[in-house]
Amino acid sequence: MSHQIIIVLDFGSQYTQLIARRLRELSVYSEIWPFNTPLERLRERQPAGIILSGGPSSVSDPGAPKSDPAVFTLGRPVLGICYGMQLMTSQLGGDVGHAAAREYGDAIVSVRSPETSRMLRDVPGQLKVWASHGDRIVAPPAGFEVTATSENAPIAAMEDRGRGLFGLLFHPEVAHTEAGLEILRNFAYDICGCTGDWTISSFVDEAVERVRQQVGDGRIVCALSGGVDSTVAALILHRAVGERLTCVFVDNGLLRLDEAAQVRRRFEQLQLPLVFVDASAQFLERLAGVTDPERKRKIIGATFIDVFEERAHDLGTVDFLAQGTLYPDVIESVSVVGPSAAIKSHHNVGGLPERMRLKLVEPLRELFKDEVRAVGRQLGLSEELVGRQPFPGPGLAVRVIGEITPDRLSLLRLADHVVVDEVKRAGWYAQLWQSFAVLLPVQSVGVMGDARTYEYTVAVRAVQSRDGMTADWARLPHELLARISSRIVNEVKGINRVVYDISNKPPATIEWE
Repeated sequence: MSHQIIIVLDFGSQYTQLIARRLRELSVYSEIWPFNTPLERLRERQPAGIILSGGPSSVSDPGAPKSDPAVFTLGRPVLGICYGMQLMTSQLGGDVGHAAAREYGDAIVSVRSPETSRMLRDVPGQLKVWASHGDRIVAPPAGFEVTATSENAPIAAMEDRGRGLFGLLFHPEVAHTEAGLEILRNFAYDICGCTGDWTISSFVDEAVERVRQQVGDGRIVCALSGGVDSTVAALILHRAVGERLTCVFVDNGLLRLDEAAQVRRRFEQLQLPLVFVDASAQFLERLAGVTDPERKRKIIGATFIDVFEERAHDLGTVDFLAQGTLYPDVIESVSVVGPSAAIKSHHNVGGLPERMRLKLVEPLRELFKDEVRAVGRQLGLSEELVGRQPFPGPGLAVRVIGEITPDRLSLLRLADHVVVDEVKRAGWYAQLWQSFAVLLPVQSVGVMGDARTYEYTVAVRAVQSRDGMTADWARLPHELLARISSRIVNEVKGINRVVYDISNKPPATIEWE
């Protein structure tokens, strides 16, 4: 089925993916394309509308990314967000200059004409928004009306209703912006004429069909981690190819307490064909002495490929390797569709080595975490599994800061078990995006009984988020933090200090490595 589509041209913002996510939340299908996509390709796709994303550049910078100015004459509504608005202004004859003060974070916007504005229709007259810009619009292009202002930006929103061109100098896609979803709904439904024809049900049916078309009569081996992502991917694959799917669960020695046994039981209940591989010794041997986070991730990724290649060979003729890769994994690893800055690599992103004959199948590559959970519910998975907090692909390797050893992993497993247990007991687990422990390569003096100790420090991390792209540190009750700290230092011999991480994303990431 062909859906109505709004195309987002990516100019490098770390929030670009969020624009597509919010549109899909409105049941409007969206794809993200490079900023320099040829005009002919845009015409061929016949989008209902086009959005120009934000980005880190200034339009006056040498080599700043610029789309074809003819994008404004395609006869499709265009919304420029932040840098996209500045580019629209510059290319249509307006004036862009440096702001007196950079706006980053919360800002207050005053809406001028909510009764006439199409973008800002039915939103409050005063909006708290998320801003991220160092330039401002000095003068809008001819034909534009200024529809909102802020203290540092006299032109915070503008529109040329006759030509269907709109600009916002703030980010409606970020959860911190009040009425952001309503603003995007105005663009998608009122301005672009979308009807909301993209749903989770339609995704499941189409994902199954895409897998069938890609795989044909081939056989698939699916990498299972035991989390919701790989489980949902496996269920879609099983619907598509049935018995031609073999799921492989690898114990890499970097799992949480008793996790391998729990995963085996879970997949027996789901009646998915499962092969269990204990490769913990192989992973830990290759990681011995390695402290650099990127090297850890690359070693883990390469070892996974080696293990799967061996197992696929044992299984006979296998043509495809399936993974539960998600959108945030992709955007944080590489600049997939634009000049956005890479943050970190992910073990399951970036394709397969040329020597490996298996082709890659990633049925969830374009989904965010909460969308995957919705798909899981659609497929009948239990709420316990669907609501399971994300666990990084490299496992505890990115939560043991510094060298990975069996002893350090053991300390972290026990401390992490305490964190999760207490968070669940307190009724906070479902309210958090993630909650876990991190073992730091720091030892400090302590006193237990009458004895001096010199032991490790654990950091507790708990964040709230909608999709993992941005996150706020969770304001856990002091009583809960006290119980966590007391249990860890009393139950885990080798740890005598517990600290709590109160960093947001951005500027920090959720994981420490």
